[in-house]
Amino acid sequence: MSRDILFEIEAVDRTYVDANDNMVEALKNINLSINKGEFISIIGPSGCGKTTLLRLLAGLDVPESGKIRLSGEEIGGPDPTRGYVFQQSSLFPWLTVEKNIASGLMARGVYKQRKDEIAGYIKLIGLNGFEKTYPHQISGGMAQRVAIARALINHPVALLMDEPMGALDAFTRADLQDKLLELWRENDTTMILVTHDVDEALYLSDRVVIMSPRPGRISEVLNISLSRPRQRSSADFTALRNSILEKLHLVSEIQQPEYTI
Repeated sequence: MSRDILFEIEAVDRTYVDANDNMVEALKNINLSINKGEFISIIGPSGCGKTTLLRLLAGLDVPESGKIRLSGEEIGGPDPTRGYVFQQSSLFPWLTVEKNIASGLMARGVYKQRKDEIAGYIKLIGLNGFEKTYPHQISGGMAQRVAIARALINHPVALLMDEPMGALDAFTRADLQDKLLELWRENDTTMILVTHDVDEALYLSDRVVIMSPRPGRISEVLNISLSRPRQRSSADFTALRNSILEKLHLVSEIQQPEYTI
């Protein structure tokens, strides 16, 4: 796996106005480098800015101050080279599985040149036989696989995922986690996952980024040196899980500032 830097996040702050017209610091002084080919998970308490950080990497939002660079170039907006998968699959309900996967190609005007790739991605995500089905005819796990394939067919350098498995049952979630690892190995795509699930972060990641409550800061970045494939019941896995849960408990107890007008 290459160790070249893909993303550089330098002294990033993000502030917004909430529903009560209060100024809220979502992120404060975020500094992080992400290497090409890494699998990174971002975890932390609710409201700590995980999704905000992911949206900044995608170019769907802009920092108040600081810089975010992709391969040395400052990010100026969304781009197909950064695929984004939402918590809900967000498939087009009027399109079949294969047409949903093709929708990105159509939007970019390259469908005719690359339509032959669609069958390969359907096979890659294990949905052969479901090409002509519609989103309401498949399970939530299948729908998320389609959403991932829709992002990957654009050949992104990074796949950004905002809790894509959060609403799935345990069996489907574990199955999709293994599929993600398979896709990661086969495509050498940098993957950045926002999750609340410590086991998920440990099972998938090279590094885990722990964030503290608002204003969101990076509390710690842990290198996960467990060999793959990982066993969730192993002593080393359990020890790391307990350590991270303790760290999350500590950061969640940080006194949050009061906002007044």
